[in-house]
Amino acid sequence: MSDPSLHSLCRWTFHEGTGRFVPSGVRPAWGPDQFDTVDFVRLVQDEVAPRLPEHVELGVELHYDNEYNEENAADIADALDATGLSLAMVTPGAHLHYAYGGIASLDPDEREAAEAFSRRSVELAYGPLRPGWNDDPAKAPSLVVWNGSFGYDLATPELRRMYQNLKESLATLCQFEAEQGGALFIALEPKPNEGHPALLLPTVASAIVMWYRIADEFDVSLDRKGINKEIGHSEMVGLDPVHDTIEELDNGMMHHTHLNSQGYNDGISMGGPGRFDIDQAARINGLNIAMARLMQDAGFDRWKGHDVQARPYDDTRQALGRAVRSILSWEACEHAARKLDADLLHDFLAGRETAQAEDLMREAVVSAQHWFDDHFEPIA
Repeated sequence: MSDPSLHSLCRWTFHEGTGRFVPSGVRPAWGPDQFDTVDFVRLVQDEVAPRLPEHVELGVELHYDNEYNEENAADIADALDATGLSLAMVTPGAHLHYAYGGIASLDPDEREAAEAFSRRSVELAYGPLRPGWNDDPAKAPSLVVWNGSFGYDLATPELRRMYQNLKESLATLCQFEAEQGGALFIALEPKPNEGHPALLLPTVASAIVMWYRIADEFDVSLDRKGINKEIGHSEMVGLDPVHDTIEELDNGMMHHTHLNSQGYNDGISMGGPGRFDIDQAARINGLNIAMARLMQDAGFDRWKGHDVQARPYDDTRQALGRAVRSILSWEACEHAARKLDADLLHDFLAGRETAQAEDLMREAVVSAQHWFDDHFEPIA
């Protein structure tokens, strides 16, 4: 029996269609009047879990306050208990309310309101949602602070003040969480842009630096503080997610991760640096196999989230298939990564036999695809 492999699905993946440039209502069964967060939890257990290997353990990820809130938190916890799923991640959806910088805002009223909003997201996680946590403290949820509202569209010297506001507000949030119990893993999620042209934490490295500055200036412990790297965000800005993974692991800051893709690195799908956030499913490719092996060697055993979106033309059957494919694709990469002969790879590279090293990695990709083919069953 393999050790449990922790994967989590995002509530925001399951919606009826976004509208604007793509059709809205293409999946009417997932419309807001028919499908809520409790329904989502049950859907994951009923429609996703049976299609996965037994060693895969599932959790869910939720935004406050549009996905969990004061009215539904207790019902969500009951659904998690009934299904055996775990609360893997919570995040304050401040970007839905505070578009002028949120907790980094130069508007003192917005900043104060955004700080109170973030505290409330933590209070509910420790309150009515607490029964939905996994019993193992090592599998406690992450509190992910997404960078999306910490942005700007004007280059002025006041950006320094915004940056300082962000440090102070994050330190205050960490101190508040510690008062609640200090059991959550707090992770910053970097992104170069969206929903502003520029964001204050564009890269993994900038988020790591932010933590060290907070620890130094405000005496905040770095225990359980880290990064939620999203592969697609690294690719959006043209950075290497493998190197980002090394930076996270080298600093002991990989506590949560979002597995997805901008699409371009499989040689099939369109996408890549400079594109909008495509949120394709995780892919089988050499980059992911390299990251999977790095995570295995470091003993990473926390939640791997799938921040993916269905394609604009997918019905609910196809959209569910995207989520299943994403989980199984990463499991396939992990399978190939475990089989990879690291000593032989090292010998090839030490001897400058880079073509043979490339062949070895390509064999790993083929191995991963075979594993996927053996485990994925489309539903007609």
